[in-house]
Amino acid sequence: MQLRYNYRAYPDASQRRALASAFGCARVVWNDCLRDRKEAHAAGLPYVKSAELSRLRITQAKRTAGRAWLADVSAVVLQQSLRDLDTAYKNFFDSVKGKRQGRKAGPPRYKSKKDTRQSIRLNTNAFCLQGDGTVYVAKVGNLKVTWSRRLPAAPTSLTITKDSCGRYFLSFVVDTEPDTLPGVEAECGIDLGLSAFAVLSDGSKIVSPRFLRRAEKKLKRLQRELSRKAKGSKNRAKARIKVARQHAKVADRRRDWHHKASTQIIRDNQAVYVEDLAVSGLGRTRLAKSVHDAGWSAFIGMLEYKAALHGRVFAKVDRAFPSSQVCSACGFRDGPKPLHVREWTCGECGTVHDRDHNAARNVLFEGRRKVAAGRVETLNASWSAGKTRTKVPAQRGEAGSPRKGQPTQTGIPGL
Repeated sequence: MQLRYNYRAYPDASQRRALASAFGCARVVWNDCLRDRKEAHAAGLPYVKSAELSRLRITQAKRTAGRAWLADVSAVVLQQSLRDLDTAYKNFFDSVKGKRQGRKAGPPRYKSKKDTRQSIRLNTNAFCLQGDGTVYVAKVGNLKVTWSRRLPAAPTSLTITKDSCGRYFLSFVVDTEPDTLPGVEAECGIDLGLSAFAVLSDGSKIVSPRFLRRAEKKLKRLQRELSRKAKGSKNRAKARIKVARQHAKVADRRRDWHHKASTQIIRDNQAVYVEDLAVSGLGRTRLAKSVHDAGWSAFIGMLEYKAALHGRVFAKVDRAFPSSQVCSACGFRDGPKPLHVREWTCGECGTVHDRDHNAARNVLFEGRRKVAAGRVETLNASWSAGKTRTKVPAQRGEAGSPRKGQPTQTGIPGL
């Protein structure tokens, strides 16, 4: 399976200039090729092939006076930018045809030097790991890297990223074998919320740290200072970096906490079941700031890939399942309840339920039922089908939502 390892890099002044040139050249190739394809589409001409774009916008463009500076960077950077454009078009076409699950993907857009994220992608021909701990990048030099952990295998590709607050990161994609953990008997259902970040089916609660709310006072002050600066001035650029740095701290703290919480849950349970929440819809309500502060989608994505990595079972329960309306003791459906009702008594058996704990237990029961129903196909499937189910792409975000009514199952259900 493929995993992605991120490390902080510290280029010097000359290397930062070389990276800025590489970011700009990759952006220009992307925009030139995208413009050619859009103009061809508007004129009713056939789709422009990648080989033709590579010849026109990379090989021949280097010989012209207006694009001669494309030769100052590695050719791998330019070719990978064109390949990324092809991938973006493929995702768009597959989404239009219905071959791609999840949210509809839009057509590729032009890139700008004012984007919050600048990146280039390299293959093994343009970088290598040095014995002194640095990473050599073609036409950039040896980059100093902080190795927070060792790479489990030789990387197959490298992405160099500069974020909005000026930090540089190296992201390696590594092909590695699953690290299966010893089997345990425990299973858990998880009910995600805002008052408590998560309530497990065994009754334990994970308190929401609310990193954005805690940093809101300082963010407001920095945002006021930014609004007072004259547009286009150097002081405004400095104030913008301060705001971006504070937002990056909030995101880093949330991501670190998500990793620790998800790892603990995966280690303690053989099977994990969660509810497939409509996060994008909740993000447009009055609870938007709290929903985005919780980061449910990132947390569920971590649970999913860690379950596949460590040989655990992971499944999503359909969002239409009435987890808060059904009594987990007798199965009686007591009807919908407003959010301010945190405890309720079952009208059939008289059991007093905590709303979140009861929902987590129902998610556990429904997840078990769905996995058991899918095990018949798993046992009768071919040898290759069982292997393809365990592969997880090296992505930072969630890999897309499943079709309605179908659970997302990874790991080894037989354990």
